Amino acid sequence: MNISRIIFLSAAILAASSATSRAENSADALQVPAKSLPVPTEDISPEMQAFIKAPLNPDWNKLWKTADEARAYANVQAAGVMKGIQGLKDRMGVTVEAQTMDGVKVYVITPSTIAPENKDKVIIHTHGGCYVLFPGEAGTTEALMMAGLGHYKVISVDYRMPPEAYFPAALDDAVTVYKSVIKTTPPKNVGFVGTSAGGALTMEMVLRAREQGLPMPGAIAPGTPMSDVTKHGDAFYTNEMVDNILVSRDGFCDASVNIYAKGHDLADPLLSPVNGDMHGFPPAILTTGTRDLLLSNTVRAQRKLRRAGVDAELVVFEGQSHAQYQFDDRVPETKEAFGEIAAFFGKHLGH
Repeated sequence: MNISRIIFLSAAILAASSATSRAENSADALQVPAKSLPVPTEDISPEMQAFIKAPLNPDWNKLWKTADEARAYANVQAAGVMKGIQGLKDRMGVTVEAQTMDGVKVYVITPSTIAPENKDKVIIHTHGGCYVLFPGEAGTTEALMMAGLGHYKVISVDYRMPPEAYFPAALDDAVTVYKSVIKTTPPKNVGFVGTSAGGALTMEMVLRAREQGLPMPGAIAPGTPMSDVTKHGDAFYTNEMVDNILVSRDGFCDASVNIYAKGHDLADPLLSPVNGDMHGFPPAILTTGTRDLLLSNTVRAQRKLRRAGVDAELVVFEGQSHAQYQFDDRVPETKEAFGEIAAFFGKHLGH
């Protein structure tokens, strides 16, 4: 038995043990036997298969207690990301300029080629990282791919994070950038894109914009959004110890959210946007994977949008854990994901 199979089998045993423990407290809980999960191969590129069969994130249970602990980890992680940034820029054919917009730090990313129909369009990007990770330019990888693969100008918001600032600082900064952009760009020509915490922020921005009487953007693309940080949703249990990125609903991301929220009610729609009123939202495309711990967060958000009469598409990739569709621009599934998001923006922005 190879090492990855042992890891997944061990994870399954742990998950089953956890399920059994929960079942003792709930007569309705389904007890699932330990089982080994083979790596799916049908219609999945070899490059993505390598991500799918990777061992569990070794840092999944780093449950930092303070913002300083989280930032220390984030700085080390960001340094690693930065080693590959220039290569990504080169492959995407983009230029990046650090700026401030009404006091908020941003990175303006311009592709070498912008289709004529996109020249008057702008995408605002909010990065992921559970509200505490990927500071500075390390948070731009998704934005670089959106610009390079989608051929749009992208503004990536380097929003404030703990320990400098706490909820709702990230949201305030993102909305400030939106207000600045629509001074010169019609709102219908603006799209929001983000993944994980960034995906939640794309939805929170719409809720806050409506609160403030701002016009709606043309479309949004919440990728595997943290739409319910109270940890409700089936996939928090079915994909526990299966998602090899987040791994557990009680892992590092939960610890990070609690640091960012700093005692604020986690059910607040500006932290758990699935609890918000989605009537009047712009068209949305939501992306996830079958092994994603936030699969239910994504599905529930899409269903809530559809029930509110919003044009909302759901894209689910086979076998993928949290946000793996954007881990490497050279992987076919990454090109596919960003191609679909770009096409969705092309269909809706400006209309």
